[in-house]
Amino acid sequence: MNLLISAFFLTVVFLIAWYAIRSMLLRDKTLARWEQSADIDVTAALDSSSPRGWLSGWLFLAGYRRGSAPWVFIAAMIACTAIGLGAATLFLLSGLQDVMEQTVVLVPGGVGETFLPVVWVAPWIIAILLICLPVTVVRSARRKRVALIEQDLPLAMELMATLSEAGLSFDSALLRIFKTRLAGRPLANELNMYQADLLAGRPRIQSLRRLSGRIRIGSISILVSALVQAEQMGMGIAKVLRTQADDIRARRREKAIAFANSLPVKRLFPLVICFLPGLFVWTLGPAFVQLFKLTETFTRGGGF
Repeated sequence: MNLLISAFFLTVVFLIAWYAIRSMLLRDKTLARWEQSADIDVTAALDSSSPRGWLSGWLFLAGYRRGSAPWVFIAAMIACTAIGLGAATLFLLSGLQDVMEQTVVLVPGGVGETFLPVVWVAPWIIAILLICLPVTVVRSARRKRVALIEQDLPLAMELMATLSEAGLSFDSALLRIFKTRLAGRPLANELNMYQADLLAGRPRIQSLRRLSGRIRIGSISILVSALVQAEQMGMGIAKVLRTQADDIRARRREKAIAFANSLPVKRLFPLVICFLPGLFVWTLGPAFVQLFKLTETFTRGGGF
């Protein structure tokens, strides 16, 4: 049984590694399809990381924008795979799994035998968790970056709308924002890259689309679409910014209300999963142990 489980998980790991290598080899085709499906020039939008395929773009969106980021990620995946397989092998060879099986079997009433599959799969669960560690780190970085941008966007929009209504241009308002507490945060860095695109001679519409392509967040995409439309139609930027600021503030309020309303439902799962089993074990555990022992005694003695 252990050999079959080991062969199964090794096959799964091999297939995952083969798919990753195949995707890296076909990165140019992947990039071409990405460019055709997007409204921006992906190669130009992600030029600071020299992207070749989905892996570089995924790491770029998470904030890892050096040219060596894909190779570092691949090296981390290989290292974590070796460590995970080594930990699983050590778990098997050390005899810890046999000790766990013997301990589980000793549970009275034969209840422990139902947990034997968990014991058999335990080393490979450890291996999978270690193998997925780099992916988890990158996903966590992406979520943190998105949270910081969405946190700073309402304040930035309010400042830009107020400064635009006071008579400043959009670029001058951005310069003032860089002097606030937003400086050094992801949103300010992206806006700074937008200004660098303008100074490099790129058109404003192309620079705005590159900004949206570098961030890829719904709120930024809506804002960029409104600014591009205002630029093409010659509308006043102050009114557009004020409308977008009010819209972003309203969406943030609705999101906060929805989160508050979902808290009672979310608290139900920790209560059911964590607290109720503990209460049952504390109150009914000794009685169940005595019942299992009594049942086992009658079964072995031929009482039934």
